[in-house]
Amino acid sequence: MLDYDPATGEAATVSADSLVELARSRGLDIVWLLETHAHADHLSAADYLRSRTGASVGVGARVVETQKTFAQRFAMETPPRTVFDRLFADGERFALGELEIEVLHTPGHTPACVSYRTGDAVFVGDTLFMPDFGTARADFPGGDAEALYRSIQRLLSLPPETRVFVGHDYLPKDGRKDFRWETTVAAERDGNIHVGGGTTEAAFVAMRQARDATLPPPKLLEPALRANIRAGATG
Repeated sequence: MLDYDPATGEAATVSADSLVELARSRGLDIVWLLETHAHADHLSAADYLRSRTGASVGVGARVVETQKTFAQRFAMETPPRTVFDRLFADGERFALGELEIEVLHTPGHTPACVSYRTGDAVFVGDTLFMPDFGTARADFPGGDAEALYRSIQRLLSLPPETRVFVGHDYLPKDGRKDFRWETTVAAERDGNIHVGGGTTEAAFVAMRQARDATLPPPKLLEPALRANIRAGATG
C-alpha cells in the first residue's frame, strides 16, 4: 500500500519500494498485482507498482459496481474498466509462474470481493479475520451480511488443512499481543468467534448488523476509495 499522510494529503512509496527491492533480492519478477476488493481504509499501491514493474492489476469483475457507487458519492467520473488490467469472474483460473490461481467470488464485505486460492492456500482479503477477531463489516454501500455468511461458508468448505491468509489483523481487546496473518480452515471453522462452531446464518446476520451499527466509518474512506476504484491512482 501507499504510505498516506492524512494531515498533508501526501502519499509516499517507501513501503511499496521495499516490496520491489525484496522481490529483486530474491530473483523474483512481479507479474501480477491481485486486489481482493477496493479497500476503504488504505490506499493501494497497485498503480504505482504497475508503473515500476510492468505487472498487471487484477480484481473481481464486480468492482464496476463499486466504481459506480463511489464515483457518484464523491462526484467523480466513473473510472473506465481499463484502470484494471483484468476483471476476474468467479471460478476463473490463471497461471502465476508454476502456480495455478483460482478466483473465488466471496461478496459481502463489498459486492466485488474475491479470494485467491492456489494449492493448499487461500488469500481471503477482508472476508475473514483471525479466529479470535471474527469477520469483516458488511455495512458499506453494496455490503450484505447474508452474502458474507454464504461466502464464508464457501471458504469453510475447503479442506480443513487449507492455509488461510487474511488481509488484516486486529488485536482483540483481551487476548494476544502479536499480529498474525495465517490460520487454517479448520481453525476458522471450529473457533471463529463470529461464525465458527456451526453458527447459523440468522445468528450471524443479527450479530453482524448489530455490530456494524456501532462502528465508525474508516478514517481514510474518501481518499482510499477515490484512489482504489482507480487501481490506486492518486493523480
